[in-house]
Amino acid sequence: MSKFSETDMFFYENALIKKGIRLIAGIDEAGRGPLAGPVAAACCIPDLSDPVEGVFDSKQVSEAKRKKIYDELINRSVAYKVVFVSPEKIDEINILQATKLAMKEALTSVFPIPQHVLVDAVKQELPVPYTALIHGDALSHCIAAASILAKVERDKLMTEYAELYPEYGFEKHKGYGSKAHIEAIKKYGPCPIHRKSFLKNILGESDSEK
Repeated sequence: MSKFSETDMFFYENALIKKGIRLIAGIDEAGRGPLAGPVAAACCIPDLSDPVEGVFDSKQVSEAKRKKIYDELINRSVAYKVVFVSPEKIDEINILQATKLAMKEALTSVFPIPQHVLVDAVKQELPVPYTALIHGDALSHCIAAASILAKVERDKLMTEYAELYPEYGFEKHKGYGSKAHIEAIKKYGPCPIHRKSFLKNILGESDSEK
């Protein structure tokens, strides 16, 4: 059970609103840890005057509930954008830098431009004032909204990849390092959406570069 509760979710938003800031965005990522697929980041400006109910850390929300909340968010948010950064780019610049790139691109792609951004943990230079919150997806409605958008869209993409590469079972684990996924990599080798830099401990240095 999470040590956080949904009653905490508007604390940071309300503090900003008291300062006269109305256009508040949340940014979060999905897919930093998987062995395959892109990393996703979402920027969401929810309608805080009429917030979607049930928005919470996407990891704590069931898949069915996430999809329902996702549909409401894309219909009711002031603006949102989800950005993917490819496995190739992750291998080139590393996962942290790829995550930062996705977050920045998501932010710079939304209109109107938010007055302040609440970001889950990651610190970097952004063109808008921001606050980075550890466990932000369990502390901020805006960040949690972004986490749900990013996770649902990434999960959908990985399910589509499962049709291209059925031997890996992407529709089940979404690219994470499950036992079945690791066994499939050892049996079939990596496919084009695997992050080669993540496979060195599984395949060895030389095999992961193939």
